[in-house]
Amino acid sequence: MDSLAKQTKKNNTKPSLEDTTKNIPVSNDVPSLRVGTLFGPSIYFTTDQGSSGFDYEMAQSFAHYLKQTLVIKPYANIDELYQAMAQGDIDIIAAGLTETPERRKHYRIGPVLYRVDQLLVYKQGTSTPKKVTQLTRNITVTANSAFADTLSNLSKDNPQLAWQQVNNKDNAELLGMIDSGDIPYTIVNSTTFNINRRYMPELRAGPILKKQQAIAWLLPKENSDKLMSELLSFWHQEQKAGVLAHLNEKYFAHVQRFDYVDTRAFIQAIDTRLPQYQDTFQDNAGDLDWRKLAATAYQESHWKPNARSPTGVRGLMMLTLATAKQLGIKNRLDPTQSIEGGSKYLKEILDRLPDSIPDSQRMWFALASYNIGIGHLEDARKLAQSMGLDPSAWRDVKQVLPLLQQRQYYKKTRYGYASGNQAVHYVDSIRRYYDTLVWVDNQNMQLGDNSQATQTADITDNSNNKLSQQNL
Repeated sequence: MDSLAKQTKKNNTKPSLEDTTKNIPVSNDVPSLRVGTLFGPSIYFTTDQGSSGFDYEMAQSFAHYLKQTLVIKPYANIDELYQAMAQGDIDIIAAGLTETPERRKHYRIGPVLYRVDQLLVYKQGTSTPKKVTQLTRNITVTANSAFADTLSNLSKDNPQLAWQQVNNKDNAELLGMIDSGDIPYTIVNSTTFNINRRYMPELRAGPILKKQQAIAWLLPKENSDKLMSELLSFWHQEQKAGVLAHLNEKYFAHVQRFDYVDTRAFIQAIDTRLPQYQDTFQDNAGDLDWRKLAATAYQESHWKPNARSPTGVRGLMMLTLATAKQLGIKNRLDPTQSIEGGSKYLKEILDRLPDSIPDSQRMWFALASYNIGIGHLEDARKLAQSMGLDPSAWRDVKQVLPLLQQRQYYKKTRYGYASGNQAVHYVDSIRRYYDTLVWVDNQNMQLGDNSQATQTADITDNSNNKLSQQNL
């Protein structure tokens, strides 16, 4: 999958584990909130678009609530997080960790952020029994994890259960080892499984070991009364404002739907078709992330420049004749013209959206409009408002869009019937494709060629030296 590794200036970057990652410049006059975390697509990660992750966004908001500077400190594994907390290097552990009896003994547990199931995971073709205790082959899990606690408890009554815990692999790496056939079984949270099977479609979920386990932050057992009180107040504020619901939708809702055949086909198309058009996507993206533009094109045409539909839309971006004329596109079947037209059209839609829609969600509204028209989108927003929902929150509007297919609702709207379910599926699919492109981009840049790796190492060393000098 080398096609995404073309332009180093648009690459994903991964902060050094040896250095503190400061997302806001630290001032001596402003106290800092030091947050320990782990790398992960739902926890904390960085791309050329900035830092993201459920825990990262919550930590960023909490620091703002406290009027403090956020200092993110990523560690290599859970054991290092525990050590950092014991040494007083961090104030909070925000790393997608499950509340367990063992953790309650040593830490104060913050309020519930979301809930997950513990799943046995294996590769398609590997035999799996109905019960984990019937396994005859080894289960490998991350050390000091809730999964290790679960297996330890199961082993008390099932001494024949074979399992091991490793300290040098995270959950995503273990899933990669499942996919490559290096290990037969592991255990991960349901959110981790749903996210990673988009990149490794051969992964399969086995029995659920534990249901609805709470994900929460960890605070020191001692001298944390004030911080816990502030965290609880902050949590209630965010819960009431719908922030938790928004983050759950943003990171987890769109990955629940999974299509094995489609996922395999998309990963293959990244290798076989995308290289022909990647430069054109990048050249025409402008302020857009080119991968979102590419993901939209794949949803529209599977990157087939001669694609046609019975409704008259054509080309890589599947433009209507009227839209093409409006945009000055003469040949919809020309890939370059089609991508140029699709990009212009998306930007026009984004500019027409109300200012009340947050920047982080505007693209999803624009894509829904690209699919069913901005008039129907406005109908859905008005309908959401009439139902007491937030017309500027995608999590609310996506619930209302399918109602445009029901006569009791669409007869009251200006533009009438619309395939709202299709629009929701359309946006969710593009979000999954986009996430996969970002993941592949990141994987390619970690591999790289030798010269590029050397150059990157030099840059990293220089940056680390500068950071170290600044921190002296």
